[in-house]
Amino acid sequence: MKSNRLYPYLAIVIGVIAVSSAAILVKLASNVPAAIIANYRLLFAAILMLPFVFIKRAELQNLKRQDWITTAIAGVCLAIHFIVWFESLNYTSVASSVVIVTLQPIFAFIGTYLFFKERFSSGTVISMLITIFGSMIIAWGDFQLSSKALYGDFLALLGALFITVYFLLGQGARKKLSMTTYTCVAYLSGSITLIIYNIIVGNSFIGYNGDEWIIFIFIAIIPTIFGLNLLNWALKWVSTSIISMGIVFEPVGAAILAYFILGEHVSWSQWLGGMIVISGLLLFIASTRRKRKMKVTITP
Repeated sequence: MKSNRLYPYLAIVIGVIAVSSAAILVKLASNVPAAIIANYRLLFAAILMLPFVFIKRAELQNLKRQDWITTAIAGVCLAIHFIVWFESLNYTSVASSVVIVTLQPIFAFIGTYLFFKERFSSGTVISMLITIFGSMIIAWGDFQLSSKALYGDFLALLGALFITVYFLLGQGARKKLSMTTYTCVAYLSGSITLIIYNIIVGNSFIGYNGDEWIIFIFIAIIPTIFGLNLLNWALKWVSTSIISMGIVFEPVGAAILAYFILGEHVSWSQWLGGMIVISGLLLFIASTRRKRKMKVTITP
């Protein structure tokens, strides 16, 4: 039965590996507006999930007004996260952007403390500081790229804020809703938000080549279905802070992928920072103590 308790953590590992591909896919579609990539990512992901939501349609019918509002707002935050983060990749490197966007433990720490009354041991706090320090080492080498990098870093920081709000809202909603229902409603809400945004700014929804449409599909399946969905699923059993710290591992995977696929150089500072990030993550998991009993039977 103990093995079942490891499922949420296994989901986090797989989810983080999957989301590591997102920045690479966005870079490969650099000629497409960031908001359009984000739009199709959420729209296609929602469409792929609709059959599973139909199976659970009774849950949709029983959703309370507050659940609709919370989930819809979460989707809006997710949409904003994608807009600013994808746009940041036009100004700075994959490693720098992903590192900064995964500094969300700073926001998660404040959020879980204020809204969920979550407390952390001294070991947990130390591990968070170690992990953030490692992330900063990774970013240090890339900050020298150009004057535009600072603007890209700022956009990535905004992305970190909004993805944390998304997870904080999800922590409450996922206690009442299944993963498929919550994520599909959130993705649809985010997609509608992005459609409105793209219409306002005048971005075209068509006219892209075959490779770019393939990227739209891939980014909906790999980092979204196998990435965010698994992280959303894990939210029912672990806190936002654990999810956030797990995602800190994303810069390591993204930097490796960027090296082999995009040819982006990986400096010594990125490798050193990556090792520190992993060490901090392991210490965080070891220091965290569950404050409530984990359910044995896990159903999405």
